[in-house]
Amino acid sequence: MSSAAVDPSDPAFELHRGGKLAVASTVPLATREDLSLAYTPGVARVCEAIAADPALADDYTWVSHTVAVVTDGSAVLGLGNIGPRAAMPVMEGKAVLFKQFGGVDAVPICLDTQDVDEIVAVVTALAPSFGGINLEDISAPRCFEIERRLDEALPIPVFHDDQHGTAVVVLAALRNAATLLNRKLGDLRVVVSGAGAAGVAVTKMLAAGGVNPTEVVVCDSRGILHGGRPDLTPSKAELAELTNAAGRVGGITEALRDADVLIGVSGGQIPEDAVAGMAPGGAVFALANPTPEVHPELAARYAAVVATGRSDYPNQINNVLAFPGIFRGALAARATRITEGMKVAAADAIAAVAVEAAWSDGAPQSGSGAGQLRVDAIVPSPLDPRVAPAVAEAVAEAARRDGVARA
Repeated sequence: MSSAAVDPSDPAFELHRGGKLAVASTVPLATREDLSLAYTPGVARVCEAIAADPALADDYTWVSHTVAVVTDGSAVLGLGNIGPRAAMPVMEGKAVLFKQFGGVDAVPICLDTQDVDEIVAVVTALAPSFGGINLEDISAPRCFEIERRLDEALPIPVFHDDQHGTAVVVLAALRNAATLLNRKLGDLRVVVSGAGAAGVAVTKMLAAGGVNPTEVVVCDSRGILHGGRPDLTPSKAELAELTNAAGRVGGITEALRDADVLIGVSGGQIPEDAVAGMAPGGAVFALANPTPEVHPELAARYAAVVATGRSDYPNQINNVLAFPGIFRGALAARATRITEGMKVAAADAIAAVAVEAAWSDGAPQSGSGAGQLRVDAIVPSPLDPRVAPAVAEAVAEAARRDGVARA
């Protein structure tokens, strides 16, 4: 891209000049004694101790509070396959969010390969330098195999945020939406529009969190996923087996007929007549960004609760509510992996903070069990400082409960 693409009047360019990250020392280097302890000869004694007991790296290096943010640049935001160099500003931003909201140090790593075997090999080789691996903006279906293989190979947490971060926050939001609607999660009929990385993870997360998967219908660009479709990838075939017990066929209009909840993670536009066919008084989460699958004002005509992925509308489903606290908790517990139980615990914690925030803001009581919630605040603000500590505590407890904690 030529320099003509740079707009000097755009403050985003000035903010990004020189990057958004730097390395800072945590120890003094003012005297010769400081130098001899931080580097040679003092550092050698620490190295020898770690060589004798590698677990000491958690105590005497940055590993216990540092993650790698790894991408291949193949699915960056809504920009698509823009490559590793163009992905760096996003990965730097992710690292800043880790530090600001979770107190977790993060290093952006943009790989100049989109080969699954090469990515797995490189990340495996880099893993001793980190306490966790956050996979970011890697396209489906490769992202599923990359995460699975790294999760199997490494003794540290591996987390593809585009899948699981979104899924955790969706579950938190749906918990509170169900409370507002005076419904139980297990009684809701849910439609997930999108069967990519986020759609797969959202569907599985909802099932783990209490939604009846047989009452979930998943759609991709060709229509409803069902066992009779010969064109399904392995990940979509797995979803078809898990969901749609009624054997519905057709497109999004047929899927949404009498549905209680729509969760859009596709980017494709959903026509108004399809949304109008939903059961009254339900919920629409239209999460494509910057253009939601259903415009929030249109969604509000047919649904009692509306959420988007945008910051300029209420109920923003933002991954920053999840990933800083999830990694903070996993690192504190020295977890070897991130379990479904840890993700459900994170969702529960996020939902609880929204309730706490509503009470502290003086929300009026109204309805059975919903007095502490507002229809425009089913999730906390991404800037709420209570979120990451609450999520971290819940995740660490779940890691110990699930038997994956080393501390």
